[in-house]
Amino acid sequence: MATARTFGPEREAEPAKEARVLGSELVDTYTVYIIQVTDGSHEWTVKHRYSDFHDLHEKLVAERKIDKNLLPPKKIIGKNSRSLVEKREKDLEVYLQKLLAAFPGVTPRVLAHFLHFHFYEINGITAALAEELFEKGEQLLGAGEVFAIGPLQLYAVTEQLQQGKPTCASGDAKTDLGHILDFTCRLKYLKVSGTEGPFGTSNIQEQLLPFDLSIFKSLHQVEISHCDAKHIRGLVASKPTLATLSVRFSATSMKEVLVPEASEFDEWEPEGTALEGPVTAVIPTWQALTTLDLSHNSISEIDESVKLIPKIEFLDLSHNGLLVVDNLQHLYNLVHLDLSYNKLSSLEGLHTKLGNIKTLNLAGNLLESLSGLHKLYSLVNLDLRDNRIEQMEEVRSIGSLPCLEHVSLLNNPLSIIPDYRTKVLAQFGERASEVCLDDTVTTEKELDTVEVLKAIQKAKEVKSKLSNPEKRGGEDSRLSAAPCVRPSSSPPTVAPTSASLPQPILSNQGILGDE
Repeated sequence: MATARTFGPEREAEPAKEARVLGSELVDTYTVYIIQVTDGSHEWTVKHRYSDFHDLHEKLVAERKIDKNLLPPKKIIGKNSRSLVEKREKDLEVYLQKLLAAFPGVTPRVLAHFLHFHFYEINGITAALAEELFEKGEQLLGAGEVFAIGPLQLYAVTEQLQQGKPTCASGDAKTDLGHILDFTCRLKYLKVSGTEGPFGTSNIQEQLLPFDLSIFKSLHQVEISHCDAKHIRGLVASKPTLATLSVRFSATSMKEVLVPEASEFDEWEPEGTALEGPVTAVIPTWQALTTLDLSHNSISEIDESVKLIPKIEFLDLSHNGLLVVDNLQHLYNLVHLDLSYNKLSSLEGLHTKLGNIKTLNLAGNLLESLSGLHKLYSLVNLDLRDNRIEQMEEVRSIGSLPCLEHVSLLNNPLSIIPDYRTKVLAQFGERASEVCLDDTVTTEKELDTVEVLKAIQKAKEVKSKLSNPEKRGGEDSRLSAAPCVRPSSSPPTVAPTSASLPQPILSNQGILGDE
């Protein structure tokens, strides 16, 4: 596995690049030579036929005046014989080594492309990116589109900036690093996607490369996937402007993303907090961030870093390893929360942490009881599919919620009970007609059955009271002893329902919809 070079001001001199011809293979009627290029700890392979070498040589002779006899001669008779191919492999390797030795500083563009420097080598990558942005940068910025870039490209730019070399070492103005910096200063929408496993034909583990995002000064939206959050620097520089952030398949904790500098301090508090006790650092909040997607990571707890995102409205923590719901009481503006496909087994006291929640996705957890949901009075959309709920009595915990409109209970043990739908709907009493269960609108026939079930239940309750006179007498005495409270002239306030609320965050879809 390739390791990244030193990430910082202290670095060794760049090692000389090498090229070896490892072998060859017959493709159709011609031979293709397999070239391994080495640049420090990074290696990659390139495949070329002899005619490609010939074209390269003619261009170098014309542009750089190299010896025209340097390339092994072309032979027609027996060109694919094993002995000729083996000799040519050795001669072509010597040819490439001489070329690299002849240009130790800036590799000629035609040779760099031949050896795929624009894919794998720092100078080649930044030159190619600079040229692309020179030609299309203004158009991309004007269209307001998301700009996609890989960790290897960002790593190359970071390294190039730290080397302190001229921004245009090749002499070609189109490849000036300034084109990249001008573009990144103004870009609003960024997407960074790594690859699983080695990148391309190389040994480079792109997702492990360090890079710095502080060159971006105006970001409103960032999507990061398949990178190592511990190696990402400079994201906090976007705190003043960033409104939407998605980091997936990258993090082991929320702190890695939201407060990477926390490891440097024993105690820290968010900016604007009344300080109590010893504090070694005051951390600025993400003052513009309203949407955060940390789904599909390896996060095991909702840590105190949420104090730094006070304006969050949409939070996706699905597909992690959460065991309990903590610290969300700090998010006063949170209305949409996705905790699906975690390891939650209890919801006790949830209402004390989610006072204004409207959409709650708890699908794919280990829930057997819903008792912690009974005071979420603003809840409109609730997804409970793929849990362990067995008893119909559990549904009573959500049956009295005044704003609840969409409920999903599919793939729970209770969903195979005979007349499951009508029995669930009956728990909502007079609001049964307003509830959409399992994405299916309630029918008139189901409502008729619900009325029958409600009548049966009421008859049972009356019979129970008549058969238990002591209990009834006790209740009557309590009623007679209770003071008479005159009802207010105004009806009690009930949170209004809204048909225009966003749909619940689906368990298989991130907040940003990028999969």
